[in-house]
Amino acid sequence: MLFLHDISFGFPAGNLLFNSINITLSSHTKSALVGSNGMGKSTLLKMMAYQIEPLSGNVHVQGEVFYIPQMFGNFNDLTVAECLKINTKLEALQKITNGEVDEVYFEILNDDWDIEERCQQALQYWKLENIDIHQKLESLSGGQKTKVFLAGIQINEPDIILLDEPTNHLDKEARNLLYDFIQKTSSTIVIVSHDRTLLNLVDTIFELSNQGISSYGGNYDFYVGQKEMENEALQNDIHSKERALKKAKEKERETLERKQKLDARGKGKQEKSGVARIMMNTMRNNAEKNSSKLKSVHAEKINGISGDLRDLRSAVKNYDQMKVNFNDSNLHSGKILISASEINFKYDNQNLWTENLNLEIRSGDRISIKGPNGSGKTTLIKLLLGGLQPSGGTISRSDFRVIYIDQEYSLIDQWATIYDFVQQFNDNSLQESEVKTLLSRFLFGKETWDKKCDVLSGGERLRLLLCGLSLSNKAPDMIILDEPTNNLDLQNVEILTHSIKDYHGTLVVISHDGVFLEEIGVMSEVLLR
Repeated sequence: MLFLHDISFGFPAGNLLFNSINITLSSHTKSALVGSNGMGKSTLLKMMAYQIEPLSGNVHVQGEVFYIPQMFGNFNDLTVAECLKINTKLEALQKITNGEVDEVYFEILNDDWDIEERCQQALQYWKLENIDIHQKLESLSGGQKTKVFLAGIQINEPDIILLDEPTNHLDKEARNLLYDFIQKTSSTIVIVSHDRTLLNLVDTIFELSNQGISSYGGNYDFYVGQKEMENEALQNDIHSKERALKKAKEKERETLERKQKLDARGKGKQEKSGVARIMMNTMRNNAEKNSSKLKSVHAEKINGISGDLRDLRSAVKNYDQMKVNFNDSNLHSGKILISASEINFKYDNQNLWTENLNLEIRSGDRISIKGPNGSGKTTLIKLLLGGLQPSGGTISRSDFRVIYIDQEYSLIDQWATIYDFVQQFNDNSLQESEVKTLLSRFLFGKETWDKKCDVLSGGERLRLLLCGLSLSNKAPDMIILDEPTNNLDLQNVEILTHSIKDYHGTLVVISHDGVFLEEIGVMSEVLLR
């Protein structure tokens, strides 16, 4: 069981990240936390793991917890055994096996006699047979680091498993192993992830937003269906409020016009009947007071409806306003852009691929490059673009415009301001006000325009690049995306998906996200071994 009661959290000298959060998780349930970047999903997960404490409220956990973080930098100086918190037990077992009978070793081992066997089985399950548990974590790749911590689940056999973006660096094979494990385990699980296949394996979705936390009793597809129904109801509410606002303004105008006509008619009668000036002034003042009171009543009603309308509109998804209007490529469909024949690449005099590659990319193609971790996907991209030269074979390229968006968004100048960066794409010579209007559409308000790009998150960098592409009247003939959905929240994955769908040039994508590849219409794949 896991309880979070009236949890609040905020950073020093800052606003509250979230307030009065309540979550109850029963044993053997599988749940996920979703929400935009910056809402506090990882923070909430760390509280469940007792990694950080709330400002107020209580966290109560029954059972052993195993927490897998999103980033592993703090563990790089530790050995694999130390990361998995089994080093002392393994050392105690070794001492006992060597004949040492000190009671302290038996206390440390705590009858955990099969620790070595479980460790071996777990590493084998995650295809880590060649990993030495005494080597430093920094010597491993991102995917291997993740799999080491996943192996720790089977070794430690916890009651509660907390996973923060566990599929970010996993190849297809490792993802399938994780999906299978999640389905079969009886442990209580809480996941933070943008992997929609993984999110469809849970039975409850918790959405963290500015309004607090909401629970949806189903998997991710069920959650999406419910959100679509909510959004439809929201649009109906907006239309209803718009009609009410229009009607209220018309009523105000009609009422004031009628009042003015009656006042004018009354004044004329009074003048004809010879009413004294002092009485005329009194009656005029009363009429003005009544008009002012009438205006106040209508203004209060209109302001109330307008406020409700602003609140409703602020809750609407902003995907449409961030749509990238790509111009069509000038290249005719089917033109050969890149042709590679019998190519390979050597690392330490060893061919990277077991077989030489033959590859042809034509204008209009949508291709995915797939392969396990370490199979050379990014290396292939660099070869195709001329950044590296093949150790064998030939590559020919025609003349075309390409944009390569890598995992680090290195196209973005870290030290440029947000405004100055998008100006680099302004080949339409748009006015400053027009550029800033477009930035606002992509959720970069005026308070951000002078900020340096190095402070941006992955999702913000993606939006900034899409904003820049919207400014340009020269659509790239080819866009290359290297693991584009890593470290993006679900909202930004959807923004990217909607943008790429409307692009009619050539697309080359490295991604393990099968749902994303399907939604953007990938037609063929290159499989590396």
